Amino acid sequence: MSCMATNVDIEKNSNENATNLIRRFSRAVQNSGTVKHLKATRYLARPQSKYVRKSQALKRIAKREEVERLKKLGKM
Repeated sequence: MSCMATNVDIEKNSNENATNLIRRFSRAVQNSGTVKHLKATRYLARPQSKYVRKSQALKRIAKREEVERLKKLGKM
């Protein structure tokens, strides 16, 4: 996941109070797409390597064969 550096510059106008300044800042951040990008990639998992997928598949097959063997022996 690449880090996205986005600076949002907001300067206080002469007749502006803190509430309006925060509102303008929030709107600028929302329009920059930073929050949307973070929410979209928050739980994004890295794709597994071929080796990991293969080893997981082999473990599943081995477990399935063990269950079959135990069923034939009547222990399960």
